[in-house]
Amino acid sequence: MVYFARWKMILVAVVCAMGLAFAAPNLLPLFGKDSESVPSWLPNQQINLGLDLQGGSHLLLEVDVGSVIRERLEGMVDSVRDALRRASPRIGYTRIGVRGNCAGFDLRDQEDAGRARRALADLAANSEVAVDGAAVAVCMTEQGRNDVQTSAVQQSIEIVRRRIDETGTREPTIQRQGADRILVQLPGVKDPERIKRLLGKTAKLTFHLLDRNNTAATSCGPGRRAPPGSMCLPSDDERDVNGNPIQYLAKRRVMVSGDTLVDAQGTFQDAQPVVSFRFDAVGARRFGDVTRKNVGQPFAIVLDRKVISAPVIREPILGGSGVISGNFTVQSAQDLALLLRAGALPAPLTVLEERTVGAELGADSIAAGRIASILSIVLVIGFMTAAYGMFGAMANVALTLNMILIAAVLSTLQATLTLPGIAGIVLTIGMAVDANVLIFERIREEARNGRTPISAVDSGYQRALTTIIDANITTLIAAILLYLFGSGPVKGFAVTLAIGLVTSMFTAIMVTRMMVVTWLHRRKPRTLPLSEEGRMRLISLVPVGTRIDFLRFRKVAGVLSLLLCILSAGLFLGKGLNYGIDFRGGILLEIRTQGPADMAQLRLTLGALGLGEVQLQEFGRDTDVLIRIEKQEGGEKAQLRAVEVAKQALGDDVSYRRTEFVGPKVGGELIEAGVTAVLLALAAMLIYIWFRFEWQFGVGAVAALLHDVVMTIGIFSLLGLEFNLSTVAAILTIAGYSINDTVVVYDRVRENLRKYKQMPLEELLNLSVNGTLSRTLLTSVTTLIALGALFFVGGEVIKGFSFAMIWGVLVGTYSSVFIAVPL
Repeated sequence: MVYFARWKMILVAVVCAMGLAFAAPNLLPLFGKDSESVPSWLPNQQINLGLDLQGGSHLLLEVDVGSVIRERLEGMVDSVRDALRRASPRIGYTRIGVRGNCAGFDLRDQEDAGRARRALADLAANSEVAVDGAAVAVCMTEQGRNDVQTSAVQQSIEIVRRRIDETGTREPTIQRQGADRILVQLPGVKDPERIKRLLGKTAKLTFHLLDRNNTAATSCGPGRRAPPGSMCLPSDDERDVNGNPIQYLAKRRVMVSGDTLVDAQGTFQDAQPVVSFRFDAVGARRFGDVTRKNVGQPFAIVLDRKVISAPVIREPILGGSGVISGNFTVQSAQDLALLLRAGALPAPLTVLEERTVGAELGADSIAAGRIASILSIVLVIGFMTAAYGMFGAMANVALTLNMILIAAVLSTLQATLTLPGIAGIVLTIGMAVDANVLIFERIREEARNGRTPISAVDSGYQRALTTIIDANITTLIAAILLYLFGSGPVKGFAVTLAIGLVTSMFTAIMVTRMMVVTWLHRRKPRTLPLSEEGRMRLISLVPVGTRIDFLRFRKVAGVLSLLLCILSAGLFLGKGLNYGIDFRGGILLEIRTQGPADMAQLRLTLGALGLGEVQLQEFGRDTDVLIRIEKQEGGEKAQLRAVEVAKQALGDDVSYRRTEFVGPKVGGELIEAGVTAVLLALAAMLIYIWFRFEWQFGVGAVAALLHDVVMTIGIFSLLGLEFNLSTVAAILTIAGYSINDTVVVYDRVRENLRKYKQMPLEELLNLSVNGTLSRTLLTSVTTLIALGALFFVGGEVIKGFSFAMIWGVLVGTYSSVFIAVPL
């Protein structure tokens, strides 16, 4: 370990140089430049900021595949009817219609079953004919339904992409998620409500003749049914004296479809905004034929089953173009033209989840994250220097390089850095020194036992390496499971945490060791700065030769922990947790008023809307208010309506810094995913500890880990702190940290069991805990320093996460000594 080959030095130099090169583009904004000013052959990629840092919207959309299948089945009914009528002689049938996933009917004569099967055999691909007595059904196969679903989702993604591109949004992320969902991320979008309106319209344009034989007044309305071949359609903007939409009686037959449109533009006619459109050759011919044959008749232009205009055909329109007029504003005319150009969605889209962050809040989050990171780095560097002197300075150089490498990897992979991701970096700052602390404490111990400086360094690195690997792998397990089962920002936290663990191991094992070995060979010291004789440090948390009898307190600690765990479980079962909207669904609005917020007036305004429980909370400044509205009955669409109603009531005098809503479907899925991630993390860590040590160690480690998780849930229940996705991330990180700490102690126990085979177990355990006590406290303090900076200056949004981590470090340190070891 004290021989550092030249090729390793070159490798370290190359990795560090590449890290500097790939991280450097992130400094360009400080000089008023962007990545485009860098030659293409040089690294020019910057860290991809998440929506919570640069502002923008995250939308999770669900494609209503069921409506597409219903349309296919209705079309299949028409095809079945035609096939039966074309049969010679005709096949008699009754009660034809959609039955489940089939187009079904009853034969008048059961003897026609064979002829019906042959007539329908080639009706459609991916369908099958089933005959049961007189009942016949043409059913879509499983493959057929899957093909319809895949086609609908892919087509929807393409249409969504076209619509968003038309708005000028830069670098949107649009991708399929799961079987029938689309994830849309829009960085820097100024008007998310307009985007939602554009995506919420199917934009299916059709042209119908109005039924002149029957009037809408007598045929449309409650308890009335339109005559065969006709349908009742409401007006989009015309209202009667009672404020209800005017009804139109239209022919069901589609005369011309919007599928044949090639262009649509918002324009003006007689100084009024209108939408002009143009058909392709096929559409122009159909449109011309219809208008020529129906001069003098009213013609309905229908968008998503609403009549937006019903002009009378004055003369044949043969040029293939026309104008849609109505009560348009300039913006609505442009939006309708955009929808028509982009094409109709194959199925309606439902917004399941929305997370919108204003650019101002994003800038505040970046500033807070930057201050927290700088403060934590400065404090940790000062602490390490005070604790280890020159060796601490070497560790600080490695820590700085660690931050550079994290920035380089994030830039190269174009991984998204979110606000919880910044929290992951700040946490990494605290935990990155852990490997160096393990090594330095081991070197100090070896020097104290009489080894020469070279021998102490060599033995210290060799003995610490196994512990470092075991401790970091357990934390890495938590990070991987967070990434696999997390959602949105939680994944960003997992990515930065995992990258930080890998880079910190590299800098501790390679960079710091290279500096220590180089200094050792050049200076050839007689004593080490870490040893008592060569001591160069200002603080010492644990005196030399500590012999605290920790095992003496095991019964008291066990009873105390058991009582606190029972109390925590009782609080959870009785009082419950203050679930955030991630889990219970609902709406969250963070607003900023022009002056100090009038909480009473806001509460009165929102309480009169009939939206159920509305909670208001001052958030940071006296102009900032956090509004929580309970989950609405009626599914995801009801949540959207509630957001619109609340924003209308609040008016234009407030700015929206953050808007989030989670529908009941997604909320339930997030709870399931969170519980799954925690349980899998516990199981994976138990298996790893069992594999690396013995089963008794695994049981003790997981018992201590469960203790920490239960205590964290208990404190959240007691204080009523919001429990959300970030809290799940914190709990899993606490689990990783707790196991990390426990593994370090267990590793020393395992070593001493081999070394002192005749020593009484209680004495051996006390020796092991005391031997690692300095490392335990130093790592806990550095981590708490970093988390303290995050808690006090990292911003309100991340405060709950920071508190959970601080509490977790405290109880994790306690449980490693008083729970894991005694068990």
